[in-house]
Amino acid sequence: MATTTEETAVLAEDALGMDGVVRDAVCHDLKRSTTRGALVSLVGQSANFVLRTGSMVIMARLLTPKDFGLVGMVAAVTGFLGLFRDLGLSMATVQRDSVTNAQTSTLFWINVAVGGGLALMCVLLAPALAAFYSEPRLFWVTAASGTSFLFNGAAAQHRAILQRGMRFLPLAIIDIVSLVSSLAAGVGMALADTGYWALVAAAVCQQAMSLAGVCCATRWIPGRFQRRSGVRSMLWFGGTVTLNSVIAFLAYNIDKVLVGRFYGAEALGVYGRAFQLINLPTENLTSTIGLVAFPALARVQNEPSRLRNYFIKGYSSSLSLVLPITVACALFSEDIVSVFLGAKWQEAAPIFRLLAPTILAFAVVNPFGWLMLATGRAGRSLKIGLVIAPVVVLGYVLGLRYGPRGVAVGFSASMVTSVVPLALWAKRGTLITTADLLAAVMRPGLSVVIGAAATLPARGVLGLVHPVFFRLALETALLSGVYLLVLLFVFKQKEAYAQLLREAGLWPSRGNGRTDQST
Repeated sequence: MATTTEETAVLAEDALGMDGVVRDAVCHDLKRSTTRGALVSLVGQSANFVLRTGSMVIMARLLTPKDFGLVGMVAAVTGFLGLFRDLGLSMATVQRDSVTNAQTSTLFWINVAVGGGLALMCVLLAPALAAFYSEPRLFWVTAASGTSFLFNGAAAQHRAILQRGMRFLPLAIIDIVSLVSSLAAGVGMALADTGYWALVAAAVCQQAMSLAGVCCATRWIPGRFQRRSGVRSMLWFGGTVTLNSVIAFLAYNIDKVLVGRFYGAEALGVYGRAFQLINLPTENLTSTIGLVAFPALARVQNEPSRLRNYFIKGYSSSLSLVLPITVACALFSEDIVSVFLGAKWQEAAPIFRLLAPTILAFAVVNPFGWLMLATGRAGRSLKIGLVIAPVVVLGYVLGLRYGPRGVAVGFSASMVTSVVPLALWAKRGTLITTADLLAAVMRPGLSVVIGAAATLPARGVLGLVHPVFFRLALETALLSGVYLLVLLFVFKQKEAYAQLLREAGLWPSRGNGRTDQST
């Protein structure tokens, strides 16, 4: 008898409580599990996006650019240390064909030890960071921020169990609840006039609540540490993933260190807010799809034809969601900054627009990370990172003399020039062709270009609309409306997206009422 998604999730979870091999029964209904998981995650991340955006809007009005700049100086260091928080071991747990309870328990204790070590390292690095920026207040900010690593380390394997079992609804609920708690803590402290400490409290609270949530959802109690549990290959995979993350972090965060060092906390606050605001929606969407795509691709990694079909479908869906948002950011930067950050942040608008090509490049290339890691090609991903990182850093350095705007231009130029070679390299060894990629990019790409062309002439009239919130709503409605008309009807993609909803049981089936099960 066929096993339902809920039953297979329970089977996968219960198996982790025994000292045996976990066989992924969810593969039996993989397509439906993947589609439903993507939709659940999309809804959850939409709520997450609304909450994070609301938090940004509120905190930007309660705090000053200097408050954000001070925490941004610490974030450059804690963010780097955060790359080691689980050593890539949660991804190793998800990627493996099978995993035992002994292996998962051993990895749990390794993660906890690493989290404690990173928290201690924050305390040890705090004096040096305060001296580097000539800002004594950074000492306690750094030390307090380090406590997040303890919570992260303890939660890593619990989250991996949920993801491996494709239990995306609990994950979505946990993320929303932890973010609401974080927002409440941050706003409460900001209203109490604690300044930058409100940002620190919000970050720590979110991680603590996330740990509590995943523990309750999995009900998994780790066993003892076992040296001979067979985790060596998982440690190698996780180590490669972590090293790749380190390289990517350095490449994509040196810009903030340079801006803070040479232009000060206020300039960094403006640059950092611009980057966070433009990156927030696309990062949420790609991470949402990746959360589901990674375990799904891992389960078909030994079936080249299914792997190709799953990747292209996920890649096309990701681009169709992200591209219009990125183009809207480029076209309506001043209005977006005014609505979401407020009048005192208008200096961020030009930087916001100049970073749009960077975010567009991320949207195009990030999904290839799912493909390489899910198929065990972590080494290739590392090599690509080693090639691209110097190109990106060179872009920062060349633009630094022109201030934060120059850094943004250098960032965008280096990322855009890296897109094509990265994509061609990443797909080698699979059945995915260049024609497949062009087709996936072409339809949403041309649709959004036509949408932008239709919107630009109307901006003269729309510019008379006040307040700015209504103007922005009309601008985005026009762009998205034309985009959807072209994508769904001119390029005839309506049936493709309806089929995705049918597979999830959210769209009326055709014919005799049975859901279309074609692949």
